[in-house]
Amino acid sequence: MSHALKAALVPIVLVFAACWHATIETGLTPSNQVIEKDFASAWIIGLVPPKTLETQAKCPTGVAKVETKLSFLNQLVAFLTLDIYTPMMIKVTCAQGGRASLSPGTRAFDVGAVYVVY
Repeated sequence: MSHALKAALVPIVLVFAACWHATIETGLTPSNQVIEKDFASAWIIGLVPPKTLETQAKCPTGVAKVETKLSFLNQLVAFLTLDIYTPMMIKVTCAQGGRASLSPGTRAFDVGAVYVVY
């Protein structure tokens, strides 16, 4: 195998070995209830997101954490479809109960149903 081919294969292997991963934590205490979807269908490099994962019935006390991830298999499928179909894994961890509270001295204002902390 030539040196140029080896040099070209190393970055390709590293790109496919890496897994894109994002985590959102709400501040609520996590429970043991987890909802997972391994192949949530996104389209055109994720510009068209997957359908909303309905969690309200299974997580009546709210959501503690949401994780999205592109596994090696998800990336392989995306590569083979030229990123037209981009599946991803979604994992939602339900909250135990109660709500997160702001620490004393934190300034916040209410914007409709969203609280902005600054």
